[in-house]
Amino acid sequence: MTIERTSVLPTDEQIRALHERFAPSEEAFELVHTHCRIVCEVAEQLLDRHRAPLDVELVRAGALLHDIGVYRLYDSTGRLDHANYLRHGVLGHALLRDLGLPEELGRFCSHHTGVGLTRDDVRRQGLPLPVDDYTADSGEEQLVMYADKFHSKSTPPSFLTSASYAAKVSRFGADKVAGFAALVEMFGEPDLTALARRHGHPIG
Repeated sequence: MTIERTSVLPTDEQIRALHERFAPSEEAFELVHTHCRIVCEVAEQLLDRHRAPLDVELVRAGALLHDIGVYRLYDSTGRLDHANYLRHGVLGHALLRDLGLPEELGRFCSHHTGVGLTRDDVRRQGLPLPVDDYTADSGEEQLVMYADKFHSKSTPPSFLTSASYAAKVSRFGADKVAGFAALVEMFGEPDLTALARRHGHPIG
């Protein structure tokens, strides 16, 4: 499945302005916007690995916006609500919808968590989400979701190898491990060395 764009996408500068507008602090902006830029850089490395041509501008905008909902989880003291972190995707999707941005952009927010969440996942695990499927369906969505797995907003932020992420996702079941392996097969592995050097984040 390939997404057909329905409208003009925001520019990098407009997306940065949205991050600045909704970030509750400079620290939050640096953490989230930097992560989004890194995910974009990883995705751009892997664009030509997909079997069919992808919409480069859509991948870029989707990567740069995919975590904007994280800002909605900071309280007035600047603390992040880790207990409800899983909601950042649906919060970001709602935020972009309220701003009048295209639905295909909002989907990058709500459909990038893990290697995709199904209705069954939501029900079985009692996740704090509306019961629905949150899976990456297009090549563009799959690429952004995959690229996101190679960088963590941990303290301190770090890059993850495919082996590190596979070990991390294994606690959610063999189907998630298989789903990630399929993405590795589809897109290959990014070169994280130059990115780690450029951003000063270790490879874990």
